[in-house]
Amino acid sequence: MCHIRRAFPAPLRMLAGIHRSTAVEEENRQIRLQLSQSQGLAAQPAEGNYGNQQWVASADTGPEDVENTAEERANHSECSRSPTAEKCELIHVACVCAGHNASRDVVTLVKSILFHRRNPLHFHFITDTVANQILSTLFQSWMVPSVQVSFYDADELKSEVSWIPNKHYSGIYGLMKLTLTKALPSNLSKVIVLDTDITFATDIAELWAIFRKFTEKQVIGLVENQSDWYLGNLWKNHKPWPALGRGFNTGVILLYLERLRRISWEQMWRLTAERELMSMLSTSLADQDIFNAFIKQNPVLVHQLPCFWNVQLSDHTRSEQCYTEVSDLKVIHWNSPKKLRVKNKHVEFFRNLYLTFLEYDGNLLRRELFGCPSQASSESTVLQQALEELDEDDQCYDFRRERIMVHRVHLYFLQYEYTPTDDGTDITLVAQLSMDRLQMLEAICKHWEGPISLALYMSDAEAQQFLRYAQASEVLKNRKNVGYHIVYKEGQFYPVNLVRNVALRNVNTPYVFLTDVDFLPMYGLYDYLRKSIVQLDMANTKKALVVPAFETLRYRLSFPKSKAELLSMLDMGTLYTFRYHVWTKGHAPTNYAKWRTATTPYKVEWEADFEPYVVVRRDCPEYDQRFVGFGWNKVSHIMELDAQEYDLIVLPNAFMIHMPHAPSFDISKFRSSPSYRYCLTTLKDEFHQDLSRKYGSAALKYLTAQRNI
Repeated sequence: MCHIRRAFPAPLRMLAGIHRSTAVEEENRQIRLQLSQSQGLAAQPAEGNYGNQQWVASADTGPEDVENTAEERANHSECSRSPTAEKCELIHVACVCAGHNASRDVVTLVKSILFHRRNPLHFHFITDTVANQILSTLFQSWMVPSVQVSFYDADELKSEVSWIPNKHYSGIYGLMKLTLTKALPSNLSKVIVLDTDITFATDIAELWAIFRKFTEKQVIGLVENQSDWYLGNLWKNHKPWPALGRGFNTGVILLYLERLRRISWEQMWRLTAERELMSMLSTSLADQDIFNAFIKQNPVLVHQLPCFWNVQLSDHTRSEQCYTEVSDLKVIHWNSPKKLRVKNKHVEFFRNLYLTFLEYDGNLLRRELFGCPSQASSESTVLQQALEELDEDDQCYDFRRERIMVHRVHLYFLQYEYTPTDDGTDITLVAQLSMDRLQMLEAICKHWEGPISLALYMSDAEAQQFLRYAQASEVLKNRKNVGYHIVYKEGQFYPVNLVRNVALRNVNTPYVFLTDVDFLPMYGLYDYLRKSIVQLDMANTKKALVVPAFETLRYRLSFPKSKAELLSMLDMGTLYTFRYHVWTKGHAPTNYAKWRTATTPYKVEWEADFEPYVVVRRDCPEYDQRFVGFGWNKVSHIMELDAQEYDLIVLPNAFMIHMPHAPSFDISKFRSSPSYRYCLTTLKDEFHQDLSRKYGSAALKYLTAQRNI
């Protein structure tokens, strides 16, 4: 089976200047302290034993295993922990992940594992195309030390399980854990298999160490199912698949792959499924039904894990009888469709634990494992060399470091659907924003019905606030053609052009409308631009179509429905040409006087500091990432378009209006800091030099124009 493997090395020591090692460890220590205090407050005595086999390892437990099980019973005590994996032993974790929502869940799961871990990890993800794109980008930009990631194409495995009728909401992907002996590398002997709705409250190495407790015959480790599902008494005529007693839950599995292959697992589970489907007709709980039917026939092959390794938080489970203290807990499984709203005596503690990792700053997990060196990749070597070339005594060192900083990126944070048009003229609105501009999203969606690509610069906690905002908005949750891409905050500057480039790279249409989120496009602009693309032969010529920009100082505006109405508002002083009173040069070349009476598109020439909003082909140059915060971030981009000989064409019947907002933090820094202004001037000069190297003598006009200002 073809698979892709990526190793993500340690962040470099100079990059670690951004994530200070000591600060990271102190942050983690404080959170562990908070969690332990929460556990102490939430601890409650259990209401009796959990069945007759609460701590039984398996039906054929030997004396040594009984002793180990007793030890595990007491592992809420710090001084009596189970033995964990060998130092620096590589732990393998597998997960099936499909779609946008599951990809978000995986991130929270991974955070909880990384927070507690002391060993190198290798994650194996069986993914669809969507999850592959999201997770590969995330891990590549996360750069966590001693973490490897491999991806396996779920499409190649569908034929293995598509013949099984399945009523479970997970669909075909809920059956794919059955195929892991085939999907994963043949030389991989053991793996921990996890559902995406799992949260770890301990070091995963403790779970990995349980493989050592397997008898020679045992091939699979599972926790007993904590509901009455397999007892068949939930309702009249309830007929579950066959299971051993209460059955087992497959949210957490220890798979001894080497032994499973030896007993012809693939053939055995198929025969089991075929036999049971003759009477059951379909599965109700996906792979779990087939695993249980197999175990019923082969009980000697299962190693029963203590139930704190999979505390199942669905309604009507016996999970509360699974622990004497909350501090006993190892793994929490949100296996109810209700998720955080499930009923449980200690659900508030569980919810807080989950939210801790949901909103935890993933940058703090970029920490080295002491005594476990990781091999640097070629990418990190190049990055290290670039960092070493910087002069820390340079007054503009922070600006230069920001340019090469690697930010975590989570693409398609929400559900995204896009169907290409047949005529090849489709266009995506491209913009970036931070938390303080969220209120613009609904209005933009009402003004622009076409696809949108938005990059959001946020912390982990802010990303969750945005998620809740979007899910509560009738306008946003009904729009599936908006791609939301999270660029996680790091460093002291707003990397505006890096964020713009993330939005630009993840466009699926041939054309892009490059704008800012503070602007509302005129009603009907999407259709007007598509017609203009055809009329101006954009497919075969280098053109940048300028959409004239206006502004209002009023928070409540009766938006003009036509050019005539806009001109009337302009004459009355309700609207203004954009930034005429602050930064005239930014849009003066648009030639608003000509636009008032224009009925056909007209060409304008580039002038210094021109920064219009334009429509271009998707293959246009990216924004220059040396410009961070306020100043020259769009000016430099228009300059490069001109250097590449794009014609600047103003559209006569298009317009956009800037809505008022409080000044950004970065413009305040620009105005108040001489050092900031000095460094911006320095970066401008260096940009001019780079343009001259790329475009030769043709670029001299930009330097001349700048000197004449």
